[in-house]
Amino acid sequence: MFKTLSTLIAGANARSEDRVRDAFAIELIDQKIREAETSLKAAKATLASLIQRQRSENRQRDALKSRIFDMTDRATDALSKERDDLAAEAAQAIAQMENELTIRTETCARLDQKVMRLRSSIEAGHRRIIDLKQGAIQARAVRREQAIQSKLNTSLGGASATDEAEELIARVMGRDDPFEQSEILREIDRDLGHETLADRLADQGCGAATRTTADDVLSRLKSQSSK
Repeated sequence: MFKTLSTLIAGANARSEDRVRDAFAIELIDQKIREAETSLKAAKATLASLIQRQRSENRQRDALKSRIFDMTDRATDALSKERDDLAAEAAQAIAQMENELTIRTETCARLDQKVMRLRSSIEAGHRRIIDLKQGAIQARAVRREQAIQSKLNTSLGGASATDEAEELIARVMGRDDPFEQSEILREIDRDLGHETLADRLADQGCGAATRTTADDVLSRLKSQSSK
């Protein structure tokens, strides 16, 4: 039972965290970009320090090579002058400098590798930050589009309000015309009062005409024109 409750609580916490992350996604993206830029800045400072040390070691190594070359010439010159004592002392100094040169050469090689790896990492991090910034721009555009759509849905009251409006329009358009209805009612009243019966009989030639027709007007016009 306790395990089940723990699982349910963990699931609820995860859903809550997801909702918070969704709500503040843009802010979190900006924060992560700032953190990446801070790390990149620190890496650049470390690279600058390594390059400075690398250059210093290279200068000391080159200076040591020059000293060895000079001491070798002097030892050779001492041997040519049969000054074995000076040549031996020079040889001792050359041996020490060559051992130091070996250490400095190894140090320079290690620094070269460190500088190369760190420079590669910085270049990759720089490109990634550029991609993140482009992604953040797209995320902001999508978020603005979502906000606009949300406002539009709110102003329209959602799909249910739209459906209700369409239904009301259909009801209004489907109602009977009140004027036509009143006219029909008057016709029904006239029929009930036999008001239209005389007109129908007159139209069939039974009795005098109860109203003037188009034929009557046309006959009158013809008789007037013949006079």
